[in-house]
Amino acid sequence: MVSADRLGWYVQRLRGMSPAEVVSRVGDQGRRRRWAGRQVLPGGPVPRPADLRPDRAFTAVLPPGARDAVPPGAAAALVAAADRVLDGTWTVLGTVRADSADPDWFRDPLTGRRAPDRQLAFLINHRDEAVTGNVKQVWELSRHHHLTVLAAAWWLTGDERYARATADQLRSWWQANPFLSGVHWTSGIEAGIRLVSWVWIRRLLADWPKVGDLFEDDPHAVAQIAWHAEFLAGFRSTGSSANNHVIAEAAGGLAAACAFDWYGRSAGWRRDAASLLEAELAANTFPSGLNRELASEYHYLVADLALLALAEADVAGHPLPEGAWLRLAAILDAGAAVLDAHGGPPRQGDGDSGRALVVDDPERERAGVVLGAGAAVVGPAPWWPEVDGGVQGVLLGALLGDRRRVDPARRPRERPRRFADAGLVLLRSRPSDGPEIWCRADVGPHGFLSICAHAHADALSVEVRHDGVDVLADPGTYCYHGEPAWRAWFRSTAGHNTLQLGGVDQAVSRGPFLWTTHPVTTTLACELGDLPLQRLTAEHDGYRRLEIPAVHRRELTLDSPARALTVVDTVLLDRPGEVDLLLPWHLGPAVRADLDGASARLSWQVGGAVRQGLLTLPGHLTWTAHRGQEDPVAGWFSPGFGVREPSTVLLGRGRIAGTTALTLTTSLVLDRVEDPSAAVAPAGIAGPPGCSSS
Repeated sequence: MVSADRLGWYVQRLRGMSPAEVVSRVGDQGRRRRWAGRQVLPGGPVPRPADLRPDRAFTAVLPPGARDAVPPGAAAALVAAADRVLDGTWTVLGTVRADSADPDWFRDPLTGRRAPDRQLAFLINHRDEAVTGNVKQVWELSRHHHLTVLAAAWWLTGDERYARATADQLRSWWQANPFLSGVHWTSGIEAGIRLVSWVWIRRLLADWPKVGDLFEDDPHAVAQIAWHAEFLAGFRSTGSSANNHVIAEAAGGLAAACAFDWYGRSAGWRRDAASLLEAELAANTFPSGLNRELASEYHYLVADLALLALAEADVAGHPLPEGAWLRLAAILDAGAAVLDAHGGPPRQGDGDSGRALVVDDPERERAGVVLGAGAAVVGPAPWWPEVDGGVQGVLLGALLGDRRRVDPARRPRERPRRFADAGLVLLRSRPSDGPEIWCRADVGPHGFLSICAHAHADALSVEVRHDGVDVLADPGTYCYHGEPAWRAWFRSTAGHNTLQLGGVDQAVSRGPFLWTTHPVTTTLACELGDLPLQRLTAEHDGYRRLEIPAVHRRELTLDSPARALTVVDTVLLDRPGEVDLLLPWHLGPAVRADLDGASARLSWQVGGAVRQGLLTLPGHLTWTAHRGQEDPVAGWFSPGFGVREPSTVLLGRGRIAGTTALTLTTSLVLDRVEDPSAAVAPAGIAGPPGCSSS
């Protein structure tokens, strides 16, 4: 029996679908019923694809001498990562996988549960942790990024251990996961990314004497490649789900159809995937180049997927139109423009540490890897910060050469600071005034498509860094499934540097990926550029659904010479009344806060220097400090998916009473202390007696 909550979710989810999407999903259900009889059980006979060509070969190989261009440091870091795989110390989404050298492809190390391995995939509810365990942990290892690392280590060193381990694990996975059996056939994005990994494993092992036995002549390999391609062609993410998932599905299908052109259906798969990728890349991207999901990590994932797929098609002699390459350049330019002075990307919206290809040290900042690879292929715009292409940049540069360079005249002439369509605005201090103050403001749409799946309730939130260090931080994402309280907090209004009214989020959520209301944000004024004073004013209507309808307006002023950011929040009510409010200021995990009434002295250490700041808070709110609190959740920072660590949050509570307007002013002054002998305590909180800390 379906619970009332689950039934309500289905109703709300259905309301988020267009008639065309409903028809498409009904068609998918019919196809699942028809395909159910085609399931292949583990251990059973593997049918040979009827259209398998006898003359199959892999021709898209790397040119001789490519490995000589790999920087020694990048090579050493990659080989060290491969050794961690063999040693059983490979980390997956914050968890060390002791079985990385000989995986159980279905076991979740967090819950100890084992996901279904023989059940028909269409009957598995992968969203239910009681059924699959933490499905992200189960799926992630089967993206085979650790195997691309092993294959790249063989390519760099010729050490047979890496090639043998890659081959053994691939055969293990292929035999354990035949067509439509088990949890690994429940998601198109997983199938798409897996195909990208297989293409690159085959390419990196091209000179290994046994590679033909592993791919072209292995019945499991040729069956699996065909099954994956057919699955992606048969079940596409559509309508309200056509986000980064459909990009991965199209990219994986295109890459495999080009590199593994071994089947009679390959040309059709290639044409359909290319058409889908071109259309969905346009649909998922603002004209400014930013991804419409407004989730920073997914911007770089989509960029990487598109880059790899377009490169594969080009090498195979089936290039996508120039417009697709220009769009890719715009995506890369946007990704370069938003970085802070130390190459750190924003932390807006959801992020699950997703990667399209891993052939570098996985601990490297992903944005830098993607941009480095993009620079090697389309070229950097003149204003790009310096990026290190690492191993992936060398590989793609060697594969494509410079024939896909995009004319700088067709790209932004200077580094953008405002993406008006996406509502992302950057206030940056002038270099002449000292270390960079970087402030990202969210004044854009709530999210993408009707359910805004990867959005957070963060309208008008800000993220502030000083010389690359998070001072006012976006806490991140941490988890998707299995821990609903944590999922709710990390995407909540109270979990961001913006104002909460009436004790509720700006938007209404009916599930971990379903928003049923979408606040509309309007920019009222914006003055940027190389100015001493930069200003931004915007408001949103997310609280007009309250009993006393309200509008939240925020004005930001960055005074570069004074090293100060001023935030003025105004609450406008339709009529006098009483409304509770909460103003959170989330600090980065390295920042210590000494709270004294309505002011907080901030300090953190960078190398031998102590940095300091003063946060002056609205005096008519009651301020408390919290760190690592679990009930209720407060004071956390997630540096990556599956990982959380304590950080300090300052919470100001108050009430609007008997008036129609209230103004709250917060100022943050940042300075640099040069005295290396000045002591700074470990990051934490301190305050007078009565100051709440957890």
